[in-house]
Amino acid sequence: MILLAVALVGGAVSAIPAGAQSQTAPDTTTVSLQDAIMQALQTSPDIKVRAAQRNRAAARYQEARASRFATNFTLSTAHSIAPSLDIPDNNTRPTSELYLNPDVENDWQIGSLRPFNRVEAVVQQPLLTWGELSGTIDAARHGAEAEDARVQGQRLEVAMRAGELYQNMLLANALRDLTDEAESLLRQARNEVETLLDEGSTEVSQADLFKLDLSQDEFERRRTEVRERQATARAALQAQVMPNANTAVAVEAETLRPLPMNLLGDSLAMYQADARRHRPEFEQATAGLAAREALVEVARSDYYPKLALQASYGISATPGRYRQENAFIGDSYRGQSTRTGFGIQQNLNFFQTRARVEQAEAQRAEVAYQREAAETLIAVEVEEAYRTARIAQQRMQSLDESVRTTREWLRTEQINFDLDLGDPQDLVDAVQANLETRASYYEAVQRYNVAVLRLLRTAGTLPQEVERGMLIEP
Repeated sequence: MILLAVALVGGAVSAIPAGAQSQTAPDTTTVSLQDAIMQALQTSPDIKVRAAQRNRAAARYQEARASRFATNFTLSTAHSIAPSLDIPDNNTRPTSELYLNPDVENDWQIGSLRPFNRVEAVVQQPLLTWGELSGTIDAARHGAEAEDARVQGQRLEVAMRAGELYQNMLLANALRDLTDEAESLLRQARNEVETLLDEGSTEVSQADLFKLDLSQDEFERRRTEVRERQATARAALQAQVMPNANTAVAVEAETLRPLPMNLLGDSLAMYQADARRHRPEFEQATAGLAAREALVEVARSDYYPKLALQASYGISATPGRYRQENAFIGDSYRGQSTRTGFGIQQNLNFFQTRARVEQAEAQRAEVAYQREAAETLIAVEVEEAYRTARIAQQRMQSLDESVRTTREWLRTEQINFDLDLGDPQDLVDAVQANLETRASYYEAVQRYNVAVLRLLRTAGTLPQEVERGMLIEP
């Protein structure tokens, strides 16, 4: 009897994923489906992780661009001790010509040691790299684009998860209301049976009263389960929408209703076309293929000589030593030096170069095949989501008709019972059928709404639909 209906209610709620129990919060924030998804997109740590990876890839791209000019620009210093000069007292040469006096020597005594400092700057500018420099920049740019596509993919996952948790919360609330109504009907049925027994009616017996008492006990257990499952659904929604806020989250919708989307008017081809335009996997594969193509050019550049311009300037200084102005004589402890010129670098191990080119070409082919596989897989995924949504829609519509039928049945039995024309067992059967059908209908609505969200997710348009305000609840 009513026991079966209450069992069905409890079983439907048990489908909600288990999570941490909700905690008492001083304030409560009411959110709509659109608000819940938007809030999740703003606060999700999963999206922030992907965003950090994207920022790192963007920084690598900026580093590659900066390497176009002054690829190697360094400043190095050296610091040590050096001897001063032991200049004889009879020296008549100026300090710039001490190299002409053979009696001038290095003074290595402890008290004569002086600090030595050297500074050297080197700059190298590539002139001809045969695609190595430009290929590296292109690969970094496409790598940043691929990471940005991964961020969009994570946004799809978070939006879908938030939407499904919101629907789970609505289902839990609907089943809670159904259990409250079942309690009222159960109490009413018991009162009617007691009244008939007191009047000496032969249509009911003490056994019917015992059955209702057993149903009442089972109902209390099921009602506790419904409440705990509802708390679990609320905690899961809280963790997804406001994970770090000391504010409880409540759903704005008063009841569970189908999302306003007419699947019968939309074609499968339209959703598959949307997927080709919006699914980040396509953008990611395209960017990855372009990056691999650029890396092939980088590997091939080793077949050809690289031309670069390099310039350096160094200065050394030690107190107690003097610069010797002579083209052939120099002092390593004091002086200046500069070098400027063109250089050519050629990798002569062509066998290794060929192996690196073959590796790069194989990786490029791998990405190309992955893109082809993704196109087929996504098309199948969209079709599966579309068919599932259509099935869920048909089941929901069928159960809606069943709810109307059982409601009319229940109303008829209640009128007959009030006029003393009905059978109490028929009334109980009508109550049971109505509760079972309504519980199944709520579950079907939840599955339909989740199927719609999943269809939009597979088409890659779920965040855009949310931002456009297309998921307004009826």
